[in-house]
Amino acid sequence: MTTKPPSSEVPAPQALAPRPLSPESPHWVEVLSDGTHVLIRPIGKADAGLERDFIRRLSPQSRRLRFLGQIGEPSAELIRRLTDIDYEHDMALVALLHRDGAKQEVGVARYGVSADGSCECAVTVSDEWQNRGLATVLMTHLIAIARDRGIREMVSIDLAENGAMRDLAAGLGFRREPDPDDAMQVIHRLTL
Repeated sequence: MTTKPPSSEVPAPQALAPRPLSPESPHWVEVLSDGTHVLIRPIGKADAGLERDFIRRLSPQSRRLRFLGQIGEPSAELIRRLTDIDYEHDMALVALLHRDGAKQEVGVARYGVSADGSCECAVTVSDEWQNRGLATVLMTHLIAIARDRGIREMVSIDLAENGAMRDLAAGLGFRREPDPDDAMQVIHRLTL
C-alpha cells in the first residue's frame, strides 16, 4: 500500500482555459467512429442552455447512471455548477455538433480536484450518440489535461451495474474496486 504525500507536496494545477472562454481556449475537432465531426472545448457559463437541454434529452437510465440516482428537471443551481467552472482547479469539456442549423451538446466529461491531489471524474454521452467512441475521446482529452496539470490519480465512482462505464474504464487503464461505503457502487482508479 502506498501512502499519498501531504497535500502541500502536490503541485498546484496549472490554469488551462482563460476565463471567459475565448478563441484562444483549447479546442479539438474529433472524428467519431461513424465519421461525424464533433467540436470538443471547455464548457462555459454561456453553455447553460445547451447543458440544460442535454440533461433533458438523457433517458431516465442515463440520468440515473450519471447522477447516481434519478433527477427530474435540472435546477438552475445544478446548471450553474455544471457550467460555471473554476478552471484553475477543475475541468469540464463539452462535445458539440451542429444539427438542423443549431448547436447541440452530445457529451461532456469533467473532473474536480480534491485536496489530496487526485480528481474525481465523470463522463456522459447522449443516448443517441453512445457507442461511437465519444466517451473515449472525451476521457482521453480529460486524462491528458489532468496529467499535464500534475494530478496524480483520477477516480470515478459509478453504479456497479454500469457496464458501459466498466468497459470504458478498463479500456482506458482504470482499475476497478468495490466501494467500501456502498455495495451498489464501484470505484475506478487511474494512476496518472
